[in-house]
Amino acid sequence: MSEATMISAQDVKKLRDMTGAGMMDCKKALTETEGDIEKAVDLLRAKGAAKAAKRAEKSANEGVIGHYVHFDNKTAVIVEVNCETDFVANTDDFKGLARDLAIHIASTNPLAISSEEIDTDLVDRERAVYLEQAKEEGKPEHIAEKIVEGRLQKFFKESTLLAQPFVKDPDRTIEELITDVSSTVGEKIEVARFARMKVGER
Repeated sequence: MSEATMISAQDVKKLRDMTGAGMMDCKKALTETEGDIEKAVDLLRAKGAAKAAKRAEKSANEGVIGHYVHFDNKTAVIVEVNCETDFVANTDDFKGLARDLAIHIASTNPLAISSEEIDTDLVDRERAVYLEQAKEEGKPEHIAEKIVEGRLQKFFKESTLLAQPFVKDPDRTIEELITDVSSTVGEKIEVARFARMKVGER
């Protein structure tokens, strides 16, 4: 089967609609995957992730403030999401990401953006609790240390924004969501800060 008959313009358009990638990139991905659209999506995502990694050194000084107020008016979130240019900051994809992040934060209440930002005193307290738990379970010291590290990683995954599964799509982490949007818009994207407020909480 020739490339011309195997890769139709309709398939290229469908893949572009699904991924937001350029027409030539879509055609190339379909050619490489012999017309398999699902594999082409995965290929484009993988290449997009690689491109996003290359953009990591660039500065992200533009962006928007995403916001969300829950329907009961008792929980609100604001989140600053940055990109490289004002043009991308005004795209629907980018503004949609900021909104999704605000909704996610309202739902999951992360302690920080990443594990590096969690207060070291809190990490030390968690570590001490996990170590005591392991001792109470009668685990030998060398096993206890591994258990503590495992539980700490679980704590980071549950408590840090980038590591959390996205509430709208639990198969993706927030970091993967950001990488996907970064691949679509072609710029570095990062979460600068967020604040979550709930009535009665301090």
